Amino acid sequence: MRIAHVAPLHESVPPLLYGGTERIVSYLTEGLVELGHDVTLFASGDTTTSAKLVACRERALRLDPRPLKSETAAHLTMLAEVRKRSQDFDIIHFHLSHFLHFSFFEHMPERTITTPHGRLDYVDLAPAYEHFPRFPMISISRSQRAGLANANWLATIHHGLPTGIYEPAFETNQGEPYLAFLGRMSRDKRPDRAIEIALRSGLKLKLAAKIGDDDRAYFHEVVEPLIDGDRIDYVGEIVEDEKAEFLGKAAGLVFPIDWPEPFGLAVIEAMACGTPVIVWNCGAMPEIVDQGVTGFIVDSIEDAVASVPALLRLDRRKVRTVFENRFSAGRMARDYVAAYAHLAGAPAEARAS
Repeated sequence: MRIAHVAPLHESVPPLLYGGTERIVSYLTEGLVELGHDVTLFASGDTTTSAKLVACRERALRLDPRPLKSETAAHLTMLAEVRKRSQDFDIIHFHLSHFLHFSFFEHMPERTITTPHGRLDYVDLAPAYEHFPRFPMISISRSQRAGLANANWLATIHHGLPTGIYEPAFETNQGEPYLAFLGRMSRDKRPDRAIEIALRSGLKLKLAAKIGDDDRAYFHEVVEPLIDGDRIDYVGEIVEDEKAEFLGKAAGLVFPIDWPEPFGLAVIEAMACGTPVIVWNCGAMPEIVDQGVTGFIVDSIEDAVASVPALLRLDRRKVRTVFENRFSAGRMARDYVAAYAHLAGAPAEARAS
């Protein structure tokens, strides 16, 4: 099949630092190329890919040092380029936020797929989608659909990671055990909860997190006063090559979110390392975590603290096995091929061209 993927321009594909959407786009496009499909990727020029790259901006927006940038203009320019080339593809797969592309492709919705990677309960999304009801959508979790229940949902496809990028560390007795926090330093992600859980359980906590412009006040006012550099250690925003060691040596990942998380990539990154997780009962977490096998789903700090001893006893090899069975990039790519084939009316096995 001739497949186009349209990535956000905020980060390169894959991202140099934080960027869950762009990372998944990278894993998916690489998986589709490996399956033999003809894949074109519309992304920033600092992207690295085995697909055919159409560079729609010289570099990703976040790491562009120039002060005056327009995210809207950059994405509109990209969409104009995709539309100009639209007849070259059997399927055009969009990974953009808030349906920016719909009006550009209203004449051909049946040849598009949209995977929203964020929350869908913004008050303006449902009224906007009502004007474009023919656009097929793929959710990244069943819970994500709640904000847009009447959309033209084609499938739910959970994220996946290449099985070889993280080497599992089944033994963690290299120094004092610690809990890990990985993600954004935001109110939604609740690093303050992670800190309280660590302090009350008697374990160290290492925080590896991006601090965005919108989160700086929260960090300085709420989180920073709790960081002592000893029991609570902020290690900064880590690059991809540092994740395996950071997560693999951790006794567990704490994911104490306070929002309807549509997936939670850090959770399966930890599982890929054989590291069990403690997650809040929010959003997609009940879909992702097998209770008592890969970790624990909790409703309170008290429950989280109480679960730590059992977390430390979980079989890390079973955690890795669940990851391989449920969350591999190969499985994700095959699921998307089946969705493309269904949309195109092709056989389920969709012969690669």
